[in-house]
Order: sequence, then structure tokens, then C-alpha cells
Amino acid sequence: MLKEYLTVSSVAGPLVVVEKTTEVKYAELAEVRFSDGSLRRGKVLEVSRDKALVQMFEGTIGMDVSTAKVRFLGRTQELGVSPDLVGRVFDGAGRPRDNGPQIIAAKRMDINGNPINPSSRAYPSEFIQTGISTIDGMNPLVRGQKLPLFSAAGLPHARLTAQIARQAKVAGTKEGFAVVFGAMGITFEEADFFMRDFRETGAIERSVLFVNLANDPAIERISTPRLALTCAEYLAFDLDMHVLVILIDMTFYCESLREISAARKEIPGRRGYPGYLYTDLATLYERAGRIKGKAGSITLLPVLTMPEDDKTHPIPDLTGYITEGQIIVSRELHRKGIYPPVDVLPSLSRLKDKGIGRDKTREDHSDVLNQLFACYAKGKEARELAVILGEAALSELDKLYLAFADAFENTFVRQKESEDRSITDTLDIGWELLNSIPHAELKRVREEYLDKYYRKKGQ
Repeated sequence: MLKEYLTVSSVAGPLVVVEKTTEVKYAELAEVRFSDGSLRRGKVLEVSRDKALVQMFEGTIGMDVSTAKVRFLGRTQELGVSPDLVGRVFDGAGRPRDNGPQIIAAKRMDINGNPINPSSRAYPSEFIQTGISTIDGMNPLVRGQKLPLFSAAGLPHARLTAQIARQAKVAGTKEGFAVVFGAMGITFEEADFFMRDFRETGAIERSVLFVNLANDPAIERISTPRLALTCAEYLAFDLDMHVLVILIDMTFYCESLREISAARKEIPGRRGYPGYLYTDLATLYERAGRIKGKAGSITLLPVLTMPEDDKTHPIPDLTGYITEGQIIVSRELHRKGIYPPVDVLPSLSRLKDKGIGRDKTREDHSDVLNQLFACYAKGKEARELAVILGEAALSELDKLYLAFADAFENTFVRQKESEDRSITDTLDIGWELLNSIPHAELKRVREEYLDKYYRKKGQ
């Protein structure tokens, strides 16, 4: 029989202090019954002698401290998992949001999980095709990689992530592939867009969605990514599936951490975020990867909006330290009406060389990638020079690179939201662009590939 406490002494935002407690443990779940009979849940954040600090999931509005009854459940927050999770939509606490039945759990898993032991990790080495040229061609995603998407307010990162979720697959295999989508603090309009898009395109049949809305309790945002990753661990390491986890928007998750930290009166770190922000993000991101001896894998694509487009802000800054690169969504390209507005120059995939090449994508992929990058960088330099000096001051070669930059943005970067390009299509578009550059300028491509793929004008 669980003890029931009538010893709530104080309430501060979502935090409740319960006194005269015994044998209460950190991260243990609690139930609080209000005077109107309603039941709300919480989690123990801190234990000090006979006091317990409880963080409420559904808030404390309407709580009467003199009549509130608290029970500690003796277990941590868990997610009931089974193969029936696939195709379902849940809220940020793991309850069905799609009016479907409750999941009959094959097993229950602690949502806090653990980062993968480095000695047990298998090195990421298999290409994941997203169908988007700026990612597949220039910054390839590799199975087991952590590759964040850095965006900003007003940019189409929601459309881009929905497209990736629809199109992503491990090229050349027929193994099970699933997408686990965790959304934190998004608006009802965005949630409706994602759920409608997944259903209309059939992507829901291989997806699991955890959706925390902006008007849902902020404290639920702490649990949402952990629920998503726990679901992914079950699908990957119990059912041997390749799982792509998309978490949007990590900025709202970090804001919730800051809110809780302030309520606990902790000493703030950079810009008011808690000093343990790096550690907290690492406990999430490091749950992705491959494990030796396991067929499944977890590939992580966290999406965050950079406050004031600032890459040095603590959230993108710390995320960049933990993950293996970043995809940058550009406001400049968005203003030009280019979709997807991915800027390939500051973007980076640190594991790209491990997932491309012969028998993975195509033998010329690495050389084409490097040459396109170099030519586009020269074209951008020529564009800046033309702004200062005028286009008439440019040399013929500079004008050639300027035209290349424009063509690169309009044919390689730009593609339709419904366009799913294979890696072969992407590389062929790259060669069409390189055909406009003189042979002598293509110094980053091996001669054997030039002989095979390069065509001079007029041929």
C-alpha cells in the first residue's frame, strides 16, 4: 500500500515541496490528488532528508496546499513499447493523441535510458538517402550519425524535416526503416501540418509521432525527446530496424530547462541557461548510434531555431560540440525564394567520407562534392566582388564562376517539396554544372572520373 502525504508545504510554478517523506528516491514518479478530485502527475527532482521536491507535469494551477494529497509510486517514468507503436501519434507524456487505443505493452522501458557505451559503438558507415541534393550530395547523412539542422524563426525547417521524414531510407537495402518524430513546443498549426502531411503521404505507416504543443505543460517538453529516443531504442535494438529520430525544436526544450532551473533558484550559466545544459543535451544526443552486434541503428536529426540567427548562442554552440556537423538553413536563400534554403558552405557532415564512395553511393561522389564546393565558394566571392566593383570589373573566369553560383542555387539547391532525388540524380546534376567550368579548373576531380563523366560544351 502506497503512503499518502498531506504535507505539501509550498508551491513555486511547477514545483511542489512535500515534507515529512520517507524512502523517496530521485526521479521517482508522484501522483497529486487535488481538492476537486483531479489527479496530476509529477517527478521527484530533489530529495533532502525528509523533504522531496516534485516537478509537476500538468502544472499546479488550482492546487490547495492544505488539501492536496501526494503519493510516490516507487518507479520512474516509463514508456510501454510494442510493435504497435508504429503508425501512432502520442502527446508529450506518451498518451495517444490520435484517438486510438492504448498500447498493450510488450515491455516497459525507463525513458531516461543511457548514452551508448563508447566501447560498444560501431562506427557509422552507411549512407542514408534523404532525396535532398544539398544533404545527400554535399553533406551526406550516415546511419548512426548525429547531424543537427540549424534554422531560425520564419524559415521553412518544418517543411524540410517533413520532407526528410517522408523520403529518408538506407539506399540499397530492404531492411525495416522507421521514423520517430518528437515535436516540442510547436503550435497547433505546425502539429496539424505534420500529422496531415504524414497521413496524406503514407509516411505515418512507418512513423511514430510524439507531439508536445505550445499550450501543453512546458514541463512535458523535458520528457518528449526522452520518450522519442526510448521508442527508437526499442525499434532499433529490439526489433532490428534502422530508425531516424527527428527532434524539433530543441530550442523550446532548452527554454523549458531554463524555466525549471530558474524555479529551483539554481545559479544560471550563459544567458540564463543552467550550467548543466551541455551535459543534459549530451545525455540525449549520445543515445543515438550503432551498437556492435546489433543490426538496428539510431540516426539523430535534432532541429533547432537559433535565437537572432546567432550560431554562437549556447544552444547551437553546445549542440555543435556534441554532434557530428550541422546543416545550416539560410535566410538569404529563403529570401530568394529557393527551397530548400540549405547553405552548403557553412554546413558540414563530419562523417561524410565514411558513408560515400564505391558500393555506397558512387565512386566519384567525394571528388564531385569537393569540386562543387570549391566552385560555389569562388562564385560567391565573385558575387561579393561584383557588388563592390560592378560586374564589368570581373575577369571572364570570375564571370564564369558567378554564373556557376547562380546555376548551382537554381538547379542543385532548388528542388520541389515533393521531389525525391536519388543520389545518382544528384551527382548527375553536379556534373552538368561542372561541365560549364573549363577542364583545367577542375583540380579536385581525379582524371579517371573526368574522362568518364566530364563533357565539354558542344559535345
